[in-house]
Amino acid sequence: MSMHTFWNPRTETLDRPGLERLQAAKLRRVVAWAADRSPFYRQRLADAGVTPADLHTVADVTALPLLTRDEWMAAQTASPPYGTLPAIEAHQAVRVHTTSGTTGREPLRALDTRKDWAWAAEMWCYGLWGAGVRPADTAYVAFGYGSFIGFWGLHYGLEKIGALVVPGGAQDTANRVRQIVDFGATVVASTPTYALRLAEEARALGVDLPSSTVDKVILSGEPAGSIPATKQLIEEQWGARAFDTAGMTEVSTIFMFECAYQPGGAHIIEDHLLEEVLEPGGDTPVGYGELGERVVTSFGRSAVPLLRYRTSDLVIREPGSRCACGRIFDLYSGGVRGRVDDMKLVRGTNVYPRAVESIVRGHPEISEFQLRISREGTRDEITLRVEAGRADDGLRKRLLDELAQAHEGLRFRVEFCEPGGLPRFELKARRLVDDRPEMVPAHV
Repeated sequence: MSMHTFWNPRTETLDRPGLERLQAAKLRRVVAWAADRSPFYRQRLADAGVTPADLHTVADVTALPLLTRDEWMAAQTASPPYGTLPAIEAHQAVRVHTTSGTTGREPLRALDTRKDWAWAAEMWCYGLWGAGVRPADTAYVAFGYGSFIGFWGLHYGLEKIGALVVPGGAQDTANRVRQIVDFGATVVASTPTYALRLAEEARALGVDLPSSTVDKVILSGEPAGSIPATKQLIEEQWGARAFDTAGMTEVSTIFMFECAYQPGGAHIIEDHLLEEVLEPGGDTPVGYGELGERVVTSFGRSAVPLLRYRTSDLVIREPGSRCACGRIFDLYSGGVRGRVDDMKLVRGTNVYPRAVESIVRGHPEISEFQLRISREGTRDEITLRVEAGRADDGLRKRLLDELAQAHEGLRFRVEFCEPGGLPRFELKARRLVDDRPEMVPAHV
């Protein structure tokens, strides 16, 4: 295996004992930093009776208390605007970013230093290089460049690699399509939803994307990047290979990336992040091949340390040896499978947005969709609204059968909408709308 395959061959090809020794050393260091400088963690670690000296191996991470988003938010609310988690004063930071707010909750606010941003760019370099991005590439970043952390780190990672970066902010989709073609972009970065939206607009403009210079599409921001039907649709509409990544504001960068071998999963960046998979909502570890909730400890972000943070992401971890690329890093099979809070209960049946999308994307004639849950009298109803050019009874029947088969016989309604009748999204899509009156409406 050529060392040119890896961004950091020294750590990406370490043996497992060597990797775990490195992780243990970094764990002790970040816990010492947090205990010394973060008011939140100083109290939290003292209450738990844990010191850095107690952390001899990676297994000792379980001695640290788990952190939830609600706890972070409570600390932020009690001491606005940034809370008590930061290990620095606000004037020592160079940037503030927020979560996207797509779940309808107040966004988290996170500070970063110059060192943090250099680290965030380095993490993106692992993923970009692993997907085959090189200095000769021209990369178009289809992103609004607002306070949402989004693709900021990717932008700086591309610059660090030496690629030519075209920032695609502050314009409409048609102009972005024209710029992708005009600049001869070879790489495009966007959410999976927006990659499909760009392709839709290109068709309307008469632009033949499969004949363009684009040969790689870097996806992030939504679990859809690892849904096989969605990825296949993106690759067909772009005539390019699509690569999934996933990150989060709380970490400030990506935690996993899909390499050029595309083994059906994404590598965890294990030399910079310590990831656990626990029973959803609990604290019991689950083994390889079992669905569980991601819990992350970040070694690289110094402004806001992150120790054992419950992400609500659902994942299935598998050994890195499943991939032929030669990396030691373990995989999340199928990427992020969804979120603990994504599941909706409809007439006693669990409904996951990812499962619905995997069905919808198997029908390329559908350009956009929305899932709506309502209550009629005492009965819950669930409706799949689709744009497919025209009402098609054959398509309706196929969707109804596939949805029922995937959801224990639950009967959906299928409604056809006029072209352009459903919302379009540039960042994270919000395709599930729960209108049941006694519940707080959730948009995910």
